[in-house]
Amino acid sequence: MHQKPTHFVHPSAIIEEGVEIGADTRIFDNVHIRRHAKIGKQCIVGGKTLIAYEVQIGDRCKINSNVYICYGVTIKNGVMISAGTVFTNDLFPRATTPDLGELRGSEPDQETRFTVVQDGATIGAGCIIGSDLHIGRFAMIGMGSVVTKSIPDFHLAIGSPAKTVGFVCRCGPIFARLEDLKHRRKKRERQFDCHRCNKSYYVDTNLIVTESELKI
Repeated sequence: MHQKPTHFVHPSAIIEEGVEIGADTRIFDNVHIRRHAKIGKQCIVGGKTLIAYEVQIGDRCKINSNVYICYGVTIKNGVMISAGTVFTNDLFPRATTPDLGELRGSEPDQETRFTVVQDGATIGAGCIIGSDLHIGRFAMIGMGSVVTKSIPDFHLAIGSPAKTVGFVCRCGPIFARLEDLKHRRKKRERQFDCHRCNKSYYVDTNLIVTESELKI
């Protein structure tokens, strides 16, 4: 007996061979997913998004409209990629060979770089993500940012190029700003609580954020 798929794919979407789509995932209008890409369960892929070949996307991710995810990108679980975001994967992009005599192919080569977006991260609308980067767990990238360097766990980064300006909770709000740490040297002064969920975090002198179970 043939079992019906448990995911939804809009009739206008293009799904190439070898693509895997998890249970309860919804693929909307004019999406193009290239060969052997893998999308986990309970995801949403918004209209006119293009996901390149062999891209790996985890469970419960929200990929909004008009997003471009190129080859070499891995997106872990619970990630939000907002509308108009563009990923890149080439350090020295050129259309042709140096003599302009031959069009370069799009297959991976020695210049191709890989990027990972870790669990729970959010990338705001209209961002450009450079190549060979690591976006940390529950990090948040402000809308319109250009990310040229890796962003650590729980950091809030904005601007062009994107720089850390604060730190965010798992549930989203800022629990501390970078300027708040300037004169806080003692350990107990570097613990912060989220005003929404009361979860505690500790930010060390290297700006590494850890989730704290006990009050210091």
